[in-house]
Amino acid sequence: MNKLILLLRIMLGVLLIVFGINKFIGFLPPIEFANPDAGTLFGALARSYIMKTVGLVEVVAGLLLVINKAVPFALVLLAPISINIVLFHATLDLAGIGPAAFVFLLNTFLIFKYWDTYKTLF
Repeated sequence: MNKLILLLRIMLGVLLIVFGINKFIGFLPPIEFANPDAGTLFGALARSYIMKTVGLVEVVAGLLLVINKAVPFALVLLAPISINIVLFHATLDLAGIGPAAFVFLLNTFLIFKYWDTYKTLF
């Protein structure tokens, strides 16, 4: 089970690093949305500071996950981002919900695995 957690932690970390850096450099092809409202919202977010901030948080959280430092903190940082990714796709771009749900489920699973760390918060 520890190898599975290691694999999932590193996989999530690499995904975050790649997509976080993409928000700064733009090396991946642009996303095509079937719903024009999704494109309008995403475009507005991309032109503001918001996507750069999300990208920075993704890179930092991804690096922490990959190097195995402050993993519970990284998972908490990622929680609102993964929730918003799912909500965006659930409401505006249902076709893209698969990868969004994958990130959300990975984050949720890893939070569950590190739950002992969070017990003192409750």
